[in-house]
Amino acid sequence: MSGGPEPISAEGLRAVREELAQLRVERGEVAATLRGVDPVGDRADAADELQRASEVARLDRRIVELEARLREAEVAGEPSARVVGVGSTVNVRFDDGTEETVEISEIAEERDLTLVTFDSPLGKALLGRHAGETVNYDTPAGAASAVVLSVGADAGPQTG
Repeated sequence: MSGGPEPISAEGLRAVREELAQLRVERGEVAATLRGVDPVGDRADAADELQRASEVARLDRRIVELEARLREAEVAGEPSARVVGVGSTVNVRFDDGTEETVEISEIAEERDLTLVTFDSPLGKALLGRHAGETVNYDTPAGAASAVVLSVGADAGPQTG
C-alpha cells in the first residue's frame, strides 16, 4: 500500500469489523482459561498454559492491527475518483476485449469474483493508475495487460 492512510471498500470494512468481533470473542474465551497466579500442575499443564497465553498474545496483536486499520480507513476517507487505490472501483478492458468492473480490496472473498486484492498481480499493476493508462502484469498463463477505462464513480459497464 502507499504507506499513508488507505481508504477501504465497504466490503473490506465489513470484513475487518467482522474479523475484529470474532477475534475479541475468541480472545475472551481463551483468556478465560488462563489460570493467572494459581500454581500450575505438571509440565503438560504448564505447556498448555503457555500455549494459551501465547494464543492470547497473538490475538491481541491481530486485534491491534485491525483497530489501527479501521482508524486509518476513517482518516483516509473515500477512495479517489481519479487514481486507483484500495477501495477504488475500476472498469478495465483486458487483452481479449472483455470489460469488467472490479473493486480493489484488501481482502479476497470467494463469493465475490469482482474483488481484486491490492497485492495481486493485477491489483499491484492498477494501484496509482488513471483512466486511459495501460497496465502490464503477470498471470499463471503469462504476461497480460489491461486498459483502465474509468475509476471511481465513473467506473461501471461502458457502453459504446
